[in-house]
Amino acid sequence: MTIEEKLTALGLKLPNPPAVAGSYVPFVRTGNLLYLAGTISSFNGEMTHVGQVGKEQTVQTAYESAKICALNTLANIKAATGSLDNVKRFVLVTGFVNAVSGFTDSPAVINGASDLFGKVFGEAGQHARAAVAAAGLPKGSTVEIQVIVELKS
Repeated sequence: MTIEEKLTALGLKLPNPPAVAGSYVPFVRTGNLLYLAGTISSFNGEMTHVGQVGKEQTVQTAYESAKICALNTLANIKAATGSLDNVKRFVLVTGFVNAVSGFTDSPAVINGASDLFGKVFGEAGQHARAAVAAAGLPKGSTVEIQVIVELKS
């Protein structure tokens, strides 16, 4: 089963690759590593989760926001490599959670992305990670993730 078939079996659909909104590129490849720019919680250009956890959002809705970010990251991987099957393993996920002051449950939120990568890629989806609370994110997004993957030779 291909990675895209696994996504379909899980009831998930890849969005179009997110548009770049600044002076950067969505990905950079060096050797077998693919560095992916941060993705926010939008789906095909429409924001899905806006606001801070502990105010407009809950840990559970923010978890769903992290899943949307993960799908955007997968769309960028596919755009960069032509196929999600070119991923050898996930190396690092850095997650940012737009949260109220004192919020300490960022890891539970970023699990939304980590769990999705694990379900879709199995052991290759396991990765090192940071989960950080922030006072604000681009476009008011609830979550942003940045990812590094290793590609097959």
